[in-house]
Amino acid sequence: MTEKTLARIAAALERIAPAPHPGPDFSRADGFLWHVDPERLEPVSRISRVDLSLLLGVDRSRDTLLANTRQFARGLPANNSLLWGARGMGKSSLVKAVHAAVLEEGLPLKLVELQREDLPSVSRLLNLLRAAPDYRFLLFCDDLSFSHDDQHYKSLKAVLDGGIEGRPDNVVFYATSNRRHLMPRDMIENERSTAINPSEAVEEKVSLSDRFGLWLGFHPCSQDEYLAMIRGYCDHFGMQIKEDDLRAEAIEWQATRGARSGRVAWQYVTDLAGRKGVRLE
Repeated sequence: MTEKTLARIAAALERIAPAPHPGPDFSRADGFLWHVDPERLEPVSRISRVDLSLLLGVDRSRDTLLANTRQFARGLPANNSLLWGARGMGKSSLVKAVHAAVLEEGLPLKLVELQREDLPSVSRLLNLLRAAPDYRFLLFCDDLSFSHDDQHYKSLKAVLDGGIEGRPDNVVFYATSNRRHLMPRDMIENERSTAINPSEAVEEKVSLSDRFGLWLGFHPCSQDEYLAMIRGYCDHFGMQIKEDDLRAEAIEWQATRGARSGRVAWQYVTDLAGRKGVRLE
């Protein structure tokens, strides 16, 4: 057998069973993105977030989540958390802002973002995190929900319960969703109407959200809260605008979008900053 043939065989074997990737260097960044194909943790040099003080109208959720995260970062028991409710009210922003606040206190905590469609690979991700006991990890899945015939929710149970190994002591899981039970009502109703034992079928689906120790609800904001959000952003970024002008413009902005939320407030502030030549940094 020639040397060239042996080289081709070796290359083919490498493709079939590639060498394992080296373990990630968690000292490189405070945040990481989990990717599959190939599986890897990619460091994020700069996490996109807003200051915790700018998130208004969610005081109770803010305080509860900050306390839970601080406990976890200190090596104390903490709960998995589900942030659910109205869209655009700062659920994902709160998770990232709380992470930044804990870091500012000098507590070591890494933020790892996982996409919903990558949940089937989560057991391998947990093994990577388990192998780094010197670090604490906040595993984060944004906009989590499940549709008809979606079996990814079974993979999520591995994060929340951990199987026979249990969830790694250095990992806590936070998720955001517009749905309290993570699944649409018609999906639950369909299970009830087609299952042999309707109550058991529904219990299996609904019990998923029960595995979160903390449920933090986010509800539509009032007009006063909406205007206070905008005023807070303007003051923070040093944008000068008369109160009457701000109120008139902000109300018109929300009317054209048919919604009032923290996201809409930020979109108005972005437009205002552009018109005034102010950088939002």
